[in-house]
Amino acid sequence: MRLIDLTVHIPASSSGRSRALTQEPAPARWKTIEFRIYAVFIFIIVLIMGWIPITLSSSTHPNYMTFRPRLSRGWMFGRAVDNSDAQYRTFRNNFPTLVMAAGSFLIAKFIRTRLHRTGTAARDNMYLLRFNFGAAVVMLLALHGTSVLKIAPILTINYLISKRFGASKFGPICSWIFNVVILFLNDWHSGYKFENVASSFAFLDEYEGIYPRWHISFNITMLRLVSFSMDYYWACNAPSASENVVGLSEKQRQTLAHPEAIYSYLNYISYVLYPPLYLAGPIMTFNDYIWQHRKPLDITRRAVLSYAFRFLFAMLTMEFILHFMYVVAMKDTKAWAGDTPAEIGMIGFWNLIIVWLKLMNLWRFFRLWALAAGIDAPENMIRCMANNYSALGFWRSWHRSYNIWLIRYIYIPAGGQNNVVVNTFLVFTFVALWHDLTFTLLLWGWLVSLFVGPELAARFVLPESKYGNKPWYRHACAVGAVFNILMMMAANLVGFVLGQDGMKFFVAQLFFTAEGLRFLVGASVCLFAAAHLMFEYREDEKRNGIMRRC
Repeated sequence: MRLIDLTVHIPASSSGRSRALTQEPAPARWKTIEFRIYAVFIFIIVLIMGWIPITLSSSTHPNYMTFRPRLSRGWMFGRAVDNSDAQYRTFRNNFPTLVMAAGSFLIAKFIRTRLHRTGTAARDNMYLLRFNFGAAVVMLLALHGTSVLKIAPILTINYLISKRFGASKFGPICSWIFNVVILFLNDWHSGYKFENVASSFAFLDEYEGIYPRWHISFNITMLRLVSFSMDYYWACNAPSASENVVGLSEKQRQTLAHPEAIYSYLNYISYVLYPPLYLAGPIMTFNDYIWQHRKPLDITRRAVLSYAFRFLFAMLTMEFILHFMYVVAMKDTKAWAGDTPAEIGMIGFWNLIIVWLKLMNLWRFFRLWALAAGIDAPENMIRCMANNYSALGFWRSWHRSYNIWLIRYIYIPAGGQNNVVVNTFLVFTFVALWHDLTFTLLLWGWLVSLFVGPELAARFVLPESKYGNKPWYRHACAVGAVFNILMMMAANLVGFVLGQDGMKFFVAQLFFTAEGLRFLVGASVCLFAAAHLMFEYREDEKRNGIMRRC
């Protein structure tokens, strides 16, 4: 096993990409004295970074009683567990139920496949679209109960808008307006109540299923509604792909249109409510979903088992962290009184790691479910959160399926690279408001947009094609990477961890105390060394014909 095999494979990282590189990968540096020093240094620093939150989580620490009420009984080594993150707690507590739901779906699909008898030589799985439709209806009733009466009209209206306008530009425009308005109304009315329509309907509010908050997961559903509308609009304006096409790439499956008849209501509902991906994604385009039924992929049992092992390893890693580092509870209770800037920094850093791990575990579970059912959804998390030095690369590897969606349905239609700054601002404003209609997330989106600017400027002033072979270029890039990483951490700490008030306190400790300045200098040195290891890891990928662009 190679070191680079630790990073999950994606179809786009093919050897063909590497041939288009303007610069040949440099000779391996892993065994040089410089990189051995970097490796030993970072190994020691990582141990310290792990030890700090473990020490802060000790029952003998002065702040322990502040966050102790937020801890729960654990199962590892007699320790308590920090199960206080609401999103991950929902997933973790309901994991056995989710496994049973996935198992039931896969067994039912297996039976349906066995019963299927095709009279044609061509092999396709289009018959499964009707099965997925039925499974989606059953799932929706179980999850949301009477709220199906709210969801069905929204889905139907969006479908009718798309079909009514067809090849007209008013189709995607009206669909976008409709879906954005619905997002705001869902949030404003908290999913609506039947009693607000008429008191005689109040009894319906008592049967809202096992997951009443349907409007929370609707944010994901909304992306699929827009995908269908725009894919259908483009299909009406372009010839469909030949029935004889074979070996389609991931990108081709996303962009090549189908015959207009394929964009039916049954296929639409089958896609929008596809059970394995309904709750959390990853996000697929309508075209990709249908292509994988028209031209099924060869997903081997070994590939599924290998991915299942990755998922289980990540789950156990998360469990270990939650049992030994109570940083989420510390963050929620602001239990950092008397802590040093380094300790506060590690509370923030490990909270970001937990955000990364919890989302990765969510997405990988549902992607594994889809993979076992024969559907290869885009991989969302390509790299470890700590293995990123570029804001652009980070976004490509974090929630990758969402990034694909944003590029296809917002960035390119808005002009793409013809106006990078404005389009980047537009994209991240949408991303922030789509996540949550709060100023904190909006501020996060604007900060990310702002921080992309210096990186774009640096790439323009010091292009790799011109200076890549200079001995100083790698070190200059590492200095830039330090600033990039610090800015990305600042934006994400504001948006997802400390908030505005917590970040103000941390910044005050960091820049206006001698200890804080020492920590900042030390952290910058560590990031400089880490950046070189990240560069070399990517060079190693290039040497093996892999180009991930992140």
